[in-house]
This record gives sequence, structure tokens and C-alpha cells, in this order.
Amino acid sequence: MNESQAIWPIGVFASIDAGLGVKLEVAQELGVPTIQLHAPAQATRTRQHAEAFQQRLREAQITLTAVFGGFEGESYADIPTTARTVGLVPRETRAARTKEMKEISDFARLLGVPVVALHLGFVPHDTTDPLYAEVLAVTRDVCDHCRGNGQALHLETGQEPADALVKFIADVERDNLFINFDPANMILYGSGEPIAALKKVGRWVRSVHCKDGTWAKRPGQEWGAEVPLGQGDVGIENYLRTLKEIGYTGPLTIEREIAQEPQRQKAEIGHAVGLLNELKQKILA
Repeated sequence: MNESQAIWPIGVFASIDAGLGVKLEVAQELGVPTIQLHAPAQATRTRQHAEAFQQRLREAQITLTAVFGGFEGESYADIPTTARTVGLVPRETRAARTKEMKEISDFARLLGVPVVALHLGFVPHDTTDPLYAEVLAVTRDVCDHCRGNGQALHLETGQEPADALVKFIADVERDNLFINFDPANMILYGSGEPIAALKKVGRWVRSVHCKDGTWAKRPGQEWGAEVPLGQGDVGIENYLRTLKEIGYTGPLTIEREIAQEPQRQKAEIGHAVGLLNELKQKILA
């Protein structure tokens, strides 16, 4: 196996019966060797379904690298709605979602996957805010459950600036807490220039998304726009070169959130696979 095959295997964000990811059949057609999986609906999170899915992965020669938690009632309609509804930060849904996240960790263990991940939500920037201490506590709780399953927990970037994320991880004080870096989310949420952020958080980056976006006119107050890979403000070649600089060698997982347009989604992900393979050859040559 040459270096360009061993480093940065291409992946896609996939789903079984819930979430925005492509179906496994699409991943097979695209010829990618890895996937991240959006956690399936509760009824599907059984040993029987896990064994059946493992068999499908073996037949497809695809490696599952992470299971992502997501919850009913989450909405990304706009930034205030996202802050109010997403992740484990909102108090009204926290207990039920924490229980579900632990169940997702248990399902990931059945699948033999050592990584679970999620959007934690909008962590308060003011560390004296009582909510900050609550979010620390729930993150520790989930990390400890994951540790019992032999897993790391990855927090997806986006909602907070790099400095705030570094401070939060340090305050959680758990050595199985890492980052799933999504450069486009930094732009979409208006939380910071992605390459500079990646350099700041690089030591904790254990998984990444390859996604692109354009800045909003009023960053942080309104959404930026997600666009096909290579057509936005991330600067994908610079992104990959920075991943090399920080020593990241894991999967490059493509995420394109237009599940309501499956043919366009498949075409754009196919283009992204080609672009990443082209850049890999250039950068790793």
C-alpha cells in the first residue's frame, strides 16, 4: 500500500434509516473505503441490526470509523433555533438526550466502533455562567460512559471559536475527548476562520469532515451557505495541507447535507471524491 492510500482514506457521511447521510449503497457505488454513520433510529439500534450491518460493511469492504449521535427535535433552521434545540446543552431535553447518547455509544460498541461523536450544542462562552458547569458535567458523564465501551468522544466544531473549544476540552478533564473538525461549520456559524482554527485545535483533531461553505453577510447572526466541495471559502487544498502539517492521517469524510436531493447529493459527493483524490496525489506525492 502506498502512502496516498494509507493516509487520508476517503469517506462519506452515511445513514441507515435516519439522518442526512447517504445510503450505504451510494458509498459502495462511489468506491469509498470508509464511512461515518449517523446513528439509526432507536428501534434499529439492536444487536441483530448491528450484526446485519456489519455483514453489509464486510461485503462492501467499507470500514465504519465513527457513529454520530443526533436527536429528535433538533433544528438548524437558523442560528438562534440551533442554539435553542441542538445537542446536550438545552436543559429541557438534556436528560433524555444524555440517556440516548449513552445508548448510541452502546450500539457503536456492538458495531465494534471506537468513536462516537455529536454536536454538543452552544457551550456558553462565559465560563462563570451556571450553564457552563452543567455542560461540563454532562460531557464528563458521556465521556465516562464511552470510556466504559472503549471509545473516544468527538465533538464536532462549529458553534464555538477555537479558543473557547480548547478551554472547554481542558476544563472537561477527560483524555478520551477529542474533535471532529468541520471547516465549513466554522464559516457557516461565523465562529472563526477555519484554517487558523484548525492550527489552534490540531492536537485534539481525530476525525474530520470535508465540507465547504461561504460566509454570511453578517457572520454569527445569520447562516453562511453550504456549497459543493471546492466552491466555497474553506480553501480545500490549504485545508489538506494544514491537516498534513498537524499530523492528521485519518479519513477524509465528505459531508454534503442535501438529502432531499439524492441525485444531486450523489453527484456532488462523487465530484468531491475526485477532487480529494486529486489533491491527495498532489500533496502526498
